[in-house]
Amino acid sequence: MNAVTGTGTGTIGKDEFLRLFTTQLKYQNPLKPMDSTAFTSQLAQFSSLEQLVNIGDKLGSILSYQGSLNNAFATNLMGKMVKTEGNHVHLNGSAAISYEVSQNVEKMTLNINSSSGDVVRTIDLGKQPAGGGKYTWDGTDNNGNPLPDGPYTMEFTAADAKGNSVPVSTETLSMVTGISFKDGITYLVLDNDTRVSLGKIKEIWKGGV
Repeated sequence: MNAVTGTGTGTIGKDEFLRLFTTQLKYQNPLKPMDSTAFTSQLAQFSSLEQLVNIGDKLGSILSYQGSLNNAFATNLMGKMVKTEGNHVHLNGSAAISYEVSQNVEKMTLNINSSSGDVVRTIDLGKQPAGGGKYTWDGTDNNGNPLPDGPYTMEFTAADAKGNSVPVSTETLSMVTGISFKDGITYLVLDNDTRVSLGKIKEIWKGGV
């Protein structure tokens, strides 16, 4: 008798297993009692099954508690600025942009695109050392005209002294404006029209930057 699966395609719990086990004992041949080794083995299977069920129940409770903690933590982030990976940025008069390169670059260019994908501002950042850097966009286009507040995207290009392309990772500072829940996961709704899970947060700021 198997402690985990029954005769069908499904699984059985400890109660079903115990009923099958006691039925087997009830109808065994008294002249040929169950082999003691098999008897001990089935008892061990039942004990293991019961422990697994109990562990599953405890894990379920722990996950539920963790979910409650995540929800409480997310609620406390409302109105705060968070740093996350991504290329979305929200203009509110100005916008703080963070980036990082793994090596020194000879030339770096930042293109800022509108929500429709048009390049509205191109910024030559010149030489940049390896590591992280920040740039504050003043919210103007290439002609110096102020652009409307709202969501934009940023795109970096960089090259080393030999002209080889160097990848640039981007980070954004955004305000948490809401919280959403989907499939048991807590997401933060950001003012750059994106949402991220709690695990994507790199830094938390109390207020503006």
